[in-house]
Amino acid sequence: MYAKEFEESLAKVEAAREANIAYEPARMTADEKDALLAAYHPDYKKSEFATLEIGPNKGEAVPHELCEMLEAHSRIKASDVDLNDVRYDVDVLIIGGGGAGASAAIEADNAGAKAMIVTKLRIGDANTMMAEGGIQAADKPNDSPAIHFVDAFGGGHYAAKRDLLAKLVCEAPEAIQWLSNLGVEFDKAPDGTMITTHGGGTSRKRMHAAKDYSGAEIMRTLRDEVLNRGIPVVDFTSAVELILDENGHAAGAVLMNMETKELMVARAKTVIIATGGAGRMHYQGFPTSNHYGATADGLVLGYRVGAKLLYADTLQYHPTGAAYPQQIFGALVTEKVRSLGAKLINRDGKVFMHPLETRDVAAASIIRECSDRAEGVDTGSGQAVWLDTPMIEKIGGEGTIERRIPAMMRMFASYGIDIRKEPILVYPTLHYQNGGLDINVDGMTPNVENLYVAGEAVGGIHGRNRLMGNSLLDIIVFGRSAGQHAAEQAKNVKVGKLTLDHIAKFDKEREEAGIKTDAVSPKLLPDYRRKFN
Repeated sequence: MYAKEFEESLAKVEAAREANIAYEPARMTADEKDALLAAYHPDYKKSEFATLEIGPNKGEAVPHELCEMLEAHSRIKASDVDLNDVRYDVDVLIIGGGGAGASAAIEADNAGAKAMIVTKLRIGDANTMMAEGGIQAADKPNDSPAIHFVDAFGGGHYAAKRDLLAKLVCEAPEAIQWLSNLGVEFDKAPDGTMITTHGGGTSRKRMHAAKDYSGAEIMRTLRDEVLNRGIPVVDFTSAVELILDENGHAAGAVLMNMETKELMVARAKTVIIATGGAGRMHYQGFPTSNHYGATADGLVLGYRVGAKLLYADTLQYHPTGAAYPQQIFGALVTEKVRSLGAKLINRDGKVFMHPLETRDVAAASIIRECSDRAEGVDTGSGQAVWLDTPMIEKIGGEGTIERRIPAMMRMFASYGIDIRKEPILVYPTLHYQNGGLDINVDGMTPNVENLYVAGEAVGGIHGRNRLMGNSLLDIIVFGRSAGQHAAEQAKNVKVGKLTLDHIAKFDKEREEAGIKTDAVSPKLLPDYRRKFN
């Protein structure tokens, strides 16, 4: 139940519901979208970005918070570590225990490589677990990878690396089959056909889902496969610095036990960064849908050894983060809610945009509605708009919400809100790191040999915006690919003398640039302790 101050707006939403269901707002033109994004999307606020003064992306703009981490001091000095005291010695070292890391480990194991996952929390504590809506794949008769490519390329503002995007869409049907064979329980019709739905920016129904906990179901399956195979997982342990060999090739990492702070050396023939996103950096003060460990660690580790970033200035703010109650502020409200028929409604009960615009356009529309148009609802913690969830049952029949988005229904029910009968309040939440480390089509960084990247830490797959369902897809396609290619590469690698010389080199570059900072990186975990004067 909502407090009394919401009653007037709620009454307007309820009174207009039937008319709003029938109303089909026009989609924006390309020019209208460009103007909207330039005026309201956080990526376009120049004051919130800083120019990198050192490193391979010198001269490029990134968020202030990320800039500080990229230019910061290492957590260690080379003298802190005895590189001859090797604790772990593997073919493929995978940094990160989410969907991309687990997929890479499985495929590296399939190739006969000795693989190991190191993760600062536990395997599965990752953004993969938080994904709700589904995974895209063009596997229906009316669809094709080519159509999927066109949707994703346009949705990413024509900025995606074409070879990466082509790989993503062409290998999507195989990825779905691979997951099914491992045991992922996708939604199916009584005849066994997979149920698919639309997502924002899609021209075909190609979203495969497991209710509204698709990521959790995929991560459960991948985690179990890793553990059942006996692939070593070193948890509660962070990679705090990459190790190169005397030839400048990736050759392992310095690991730190998160509890004891003990430093350990892991030597590897190839390294895969699969550290996920950056939501817990809270760029521009936004709340986030991300898990606790999403602090851009992989970008920092790669950057310090010379790997280049691509599109690090672009983030995805999911248009529908929970804005009320305060206890779940920023929590993801899956786009599937809109694909099932719910529309975004302003304070006065009016639909203000097409429900399936791309995420960046939808986020900017909500920000405009709550700012310049003054049509937001005051939640006590900020402005928000309504997402009229009762529309779903009006359109799909009684029981649709419990059947299709049960986790969402339970989350709000915990706070006395029945989304079958009452709309919910939403506002954009920091959701996805569009940019990341640059890779070739095999997953290796062009600047650092034997260093691979997969998942959200990659830049260029999606361009400057990502369509719903393509992130769960990319962790599978590029996670598998990185594992396969890293394992194959490892067969021909002879690791040279281990070095941490890049730390001193980076320190010198910082000093010569005149950068004064006390910051250390990677960040590892957010700090939510209250500050007192």
